[in-house]
Amino acid sequence: MVQYLHARLDASFAALSDVTRRGVLEHLGRADASITDLADEFRMTLTGMKKHVSVLEQAGLVVTEKVGRVRTCKLGARRLEEETAWIERYRMQWDERFDELDRVVAERVADELKRKKKNDAYQKRK
Repeated sequence: MVQYLHARLDASFAALSDVTRRGVLEHLGRADASITDLADEFRMTLTGMKKHVSVLEQAGLVVTEKVGRVRTCKLGARRLEEETAWIERYRMQWDERFDELDRVVAERVADELKRKKKNDAYQKRK
């Protein structure tokens, strides 16, 4: 199960790592499109777009259907729930680390202000 989840996360993040593939997902979120239409919109070759769509398909993010000579793309059923949970775990860890850093910095600033105030008071007495 863990190995399957890691493979799925790897495929999803690899698919999402490319700006064109993210753009394709955004486009398909608005309307289904043929590979030809997508290639035209992103100003790339049909072969290049087929490769992008294939990566998205392997990750389960896009589904294609061939009717005659036209291959239509639409969003897949995957909702990226595992990926969202993975990101959320790390976001929480970073939030905790930044909160701790804020606490340490605030303590150091407070200590420095106390030292400065004490030093200023000492200098006034001289």
